[in-house]
Amino acid sequence: MENETQRIDQDIVAIQSAFAGVKALILDLDGTLYLGEELFESTPAFLAGLDQRNLRYLFVSNNSSKTTGDYARKMQRMGLNVTEEMIYTSTEATIEYLSRLKSNANLYLIGTPAMESQFRCAGNVITDESPDFVVLGFDTTFNYEKFKIGCHWLKRGVPFIATHPDLNCPIANAESLPDAGALAAAFTAATGVHPKYIGKPYREMLYGITTRLKLKISDLCVVGDRLSTDISMGFQNHIPTALVLSGGTSRQKADYSDVTPTVVIERAVDLLPFLPIR
Repeated sequence: MENETQRIDQDIVAIQSAFAGVKALILDLDGTLYLGEELFESTPAFLAGLDQRNLRYLFVSNNSSKTTGDYARKMQRMGLNVTEEMIYTSTEATIEYLSRLKSNANLYLIGTPAMESQFRCAGNVITDESPDFVVLGFDTTFNYEKFKIGCHWLKRGVPFIATHPDLNCPIANAESLPDAGALAAAFTAATGVHPKYIGKPYREMLYGITTRLKLKISDLCVVGDRLSTDISMGFQNHIPTALVLSGGTSRQKADYSDVTPTVVIERAVDLLPFLPIR
């Protein structure tokens, strides 16, 4: 028993050491702080604990079907004090990426009206005639006409950009919806063209996050419920990660994954004892 207690104490010290340099947290939303329309009971205590430790945080979502305003209003309805500036999505990262390639680009955009409005506000032209890029997001309004036109331009060499690689989006009652990665796979099957992905876990998303926070990658940690996106982004960039089991990943799946989180916890609030005070 004494040896077991000593081992646990050593593990705690090792985890605390891994998070010692953290100045800000990248916080996933759905599955991490809430599920669908239901806020996890422990989320307010978790965010309050971060504030008490003087740690900054940015809410980061791959879901490109909604605007940052949509997310802020949703979280406000849940009772959280959140503004748009505290939220960063794969849509914003994609807009910023494209702006570095070509300002005011012509886009054939496959996405929701909310996603389309964000690209228009950034100065892009949405068109199905001679686009500079085909841009695909999580499109809950997807139909065959969009598929046909997108394939037409991809076969003619127009670059293919996808906001994020998630194959499905979890919803209530353990159900899920086909997400951008699933739609991208259909386009690839039809045309042979693979997209460039922007959202988690890809570097373009992390670049946008560090730019927004004005911090170095080494100042950050990632908290999320998905090994393939949240944890992979931290793992690939050698920053600490916390996998929460409140969303899309079981402990068994985590145990057998090649992507290893720094710590596996039941709820985000369970991370607080491992975090520094600034």
